[in-house]
Amino acid sequence: MIRIRQVKIPILKDNEETILHKIGNILKISSNQILDFSIIKKSIDARDKKNILYVYEFDVKCLEEEKVLKKNSSKDVFLSEKKTYCFPKKGNKKTNNKPIIIGSGPAGLFCSYLLAKNGYNPVVLERGEKVEDRIKTVEQFFQDNILNKESNIQFGEGGAGTFSDGKLNTLTKDSFGRGEEVLKIFVENGAPEEILYVQHPHIGTDLLRKVIVNMRNKIINWGGTFSYSSCVTNLIIENNSIVGVEINHKEKLYSNIVIMAIGHSARDTFYMLNENQIKMKPKNFAVGLRIEHPKEMIDKSQYGENYKLLDSASYKLTYQTKNHRGVYTFCMCPGGYVVNASSEEEMICCNGMSNYKRDEKNSNSAIVVTVTPNDFGNDIFSGLEFQRKLERMAYQEGKGYLPVQLYKDYVNDQISTSFKEIEPNTKGKTIFANLNNVLPKYINDSIKEAIPEFGKKIKGFDREDAILIGVETRTSSPVVIERDENYQAIPGLYPCGEGAGYAGGITTAAIDGIKVAEQIAKEYTNE
Repeated sequence: MIRIRQVKIPILKDNEETILHKIGNILKISSNQILDFSIIKKSIDARDKKNILYVYEFDVKCLEEEKVLKKNSSKDVFLSEKKTYCFPKKGNKKTNNKPIIIGSGPAGLFCSYLLAKNGYNPVVLERGEKVEDRIKTVEQFFQDNILNKESNIQFGEGGAGTFSDGKLNTLTKDSFGRGEEVLKIFVENGAPEEILYVQHPHIGTDLLRKVIVNMRNKIINWGGTFSYSSCVTNLIIENNSIVGVEINHKEKLYSNIVIMAIGHSARDTFYMLNENQIKMKPKNFAVGLRIEHPKEMIDKSQYGENYKLLDSASYKLTYQTKNHRGVYTFCMCPGGYVVNASSEEEMICCNGMSNYKRDEKNSNSAIVVTVTPNDFGNDIFSGLEFQRKLERMAYQEGKGYLPVQLYKDYVNDQISTSFKEIEPNTKGKTIFANLNNVLPKYINDSIKEAIPEFGKKIKGFDREDAILIGVETRTSSPVVIERDENYQAIPGLYPCGEGAGYAGGITTAAIDGIKVAEQIAKEYTNE
C-alpha cells in the first residue's frame, strides 16, 4: 500500500470520482490502475473561507506499486506501514481470584474489555447504575433537581463521558497502536466508522450510550461480570499488598488484582485511599465558566458563507493574561447543551453535552483558568476542597440551580434581568445570578480579560448577550494517585485513568485502561 498525505479536495467536489482523479495525478498513474483506497485521515482547511478544502490522507492499493513509488519523490508519498495492535503474551504468576475493576468509565470499561476478551473474567464494581437506568435517573434530576449522590452525571456506567460530547481526539502519541485500537473497539460496538479517520472524532452522548451497552454485553459473554450500586468503601490490605475490597460498608470481595478506575469526581474514595496510606499528591487543574453562543454564529465565523455545507464548527482558544494566567476553552460542544453535572448535595457544577448530530441551537464551551497549589494549597486535598468551595458558592448564588449571567452584566458586576437574542440551552434549571460572587477575583479578572481577545479570533464571541453559566470545576482530577513503573500503587493495586491523574478525556483514559490490562497480562496467567 502507498500512503499519500496532503490530498486537498474542495468541499463542493468531495466525491469518489474527484478523489480517484486526484490520487492518479499525484501518483502519475491513470485512475484504472488504482485498485482500492482507504481514508486514513480527514481534516478541514478553512483558512480561506472562500475556498474551504478537505485535506485527506489515503492508503492506496495500485498496480506496480514499487515502480510508482520509485518515480515519485514527494515526501508526502511513501510506503504505508500500518501497525496492528497486539495484546501481550500472558505471564506465569497465578491469580488467587478474578481481577476486580472499580469503576466502569472509559478506563475501567476498556481495561475490563481487554481482560475479558483474553480470558481473565474480570469483576466490574460500579457505584452507580447501569447506563439504561442511569439515563432515567439523570433525566429525572434535570426535571426535579433532586440529586442521586451515587448515580448522576459523574457516577454510573460509562463514566462522566457518557453525558458529554463523546470527544475522542487526543494529543497522546502511542507507537503501540492503542489509540487506533480504542477507536476500532468503539466502531465494532456501534460507533460511526468515520471516527477512525476524521481530525476531531466524536460519538455524541446519544450513540455513546448504545456503544457502552454493546461493550458490556461482550464483556459478559467473554466471562466478565458487572455489579452495580456497588461502591467500594474500603480496601483490604495485608503485608502492604492488596487482597480485596469492601463494598457498601458490608460485603467483602477478595482478589490480589484490583484496578482503581474511579474517575475524577470520586472524592470520598480519594479520602478512603488516604486513610489506607496510598500515596497521592495534588496536581494542577483549571476552573471557570461555560459560555453559550448561537451555533450558527460560531459556524459562520469559522467557515464563512459555506458553513451549511459542513458539520458544526468547533474551536479551541488560548490566552495568556498580563498576570501570566493561562486561560483556555475546554470541552467545546458544538450544537449542544450545558448540563447540571453535580454529584454532591448543595453543590453545583456544570459541563457540556452534545448528541452525535450536534444540531442544537447553541454551541458552548468552558472558559477555564489554570490553578496550581500556589492558589489552593499544598496539602493532598487542597485542590479538591477548592473545587468544593466553588461548587458550594455556585449552589448558594444560584439558590440550588445553575447560576447564569449575560456577558455584559458579568463584566459590569450586576445580575441580569432578561435574556436577549440568545436563550440558554441547558439540561437542568437555571436562575439569574452574579457569577462574580462564585469565583475568586483573579479568575473572574482573567476570564474578563480573555473573552475580548477570543472575540478577535471568533467574531461575536464577546457579544454582550453571550450567556455564562457556572461553575466549571471538573476539568481534571485534583490529585494524582502515585504508581510505579508497573502501574501499581502497592502490590496488586493499579490506579488507572483520569481519576488517578493519568488521563484527560475518553481516549486517553481508555488507553490507560488498556495499558493496565496489558501489565496484568504480562504478569499473570489466567490458566
